[in-house]
Amino acid sequence: MRILIIGGGNMGATYAHSFLRSHIADREHMMILEKSAEKATELSRKDIGKVYARPEDCVPEADLVILAVKPQDSPVLFEHIRPLVHPQQVFLSIMAGVRIASIAKGLGVQKIIRAMPNLPAQIGMGMTAFTSSDEVTRIELVTVQNLLNTTGKTVYVAREELIDSATAISGSGPAYVWFFMKSLMEAAREMGFSPSEAELLVGQTFLGAIELYNATNLSCDTWIERVCSRGGTTEAALNAYRNCKVQADIIAGAMAALRRAEELGS
Repeated sequence: MRILIIGGGNMGATYAHSFLRSHIADREHMMILEKSAEKATELSRKDIGKVYARPEDCVPEADLVILAVKPQDSPVLFEHIRPLVHPQQVFLSIMAGVRIASIAKGLGVQKIIRAMPNLPAQIGMGMTAFTSSDEVTRIELVTVQNLLNTTGKTVYVAREELIDSATAISGSGPAYVWFFMKSLMEAAREMGFSPSEAELLVGQTFLGAIELYNATNLSCDTWIERVCSRGGTTEAALNAYRNCKVQADIIAGAMAALRRAEELGS
């Protein structure tokens, strides 16, 4: 299968590396279209596929075309490559907010898969939600899912609007985690720890909590109960969070992200 990645930024390069590392694709069949000469030179040094500057040299040759450009760049991209595409090509878009209907209209194609990855895909720990148009065959969908699985875990959603929801939860989610980590690091420094000690304390605590959660079938509430003893330190912290309505604020933040994703799509 000949794969073309349009856009050699973080996610585009991540996909190329992941596909090659997993041996699902090889360098001879991997193509990257990058308009920036500087970035194209950098990609060429990484030896993750043949790098092209002109769409007419690579778009017609691809079986799978991955759209990894900024959403605001999609109208110009569609205009440039529309004359070069053909009906049997499958298009995988990771452009936030750009609907399947918009891609179909802009390119005049029908086989479209829309996905929302997140940044931990760079280390093979990503979370990707994806959906597809009816014209994508089961074999094509499984093939693309296998490619996406090289960057972490995936979930297929039948309704396209859930891609916006995934954007708000897993797409933006790593930033929420880092925000909470940063807050705990600041608290640790106020308590007297050095910056490096604060980073170690918080980083290892988050890592251990996630690993422990993933190692069992226990719920978050059950684990909270196991850490929290009546009248203890954990209960004091959780009561303070509840009084400040931290949980409601976290939910409100995710809903704000969802509204913004929906606005981008419209």
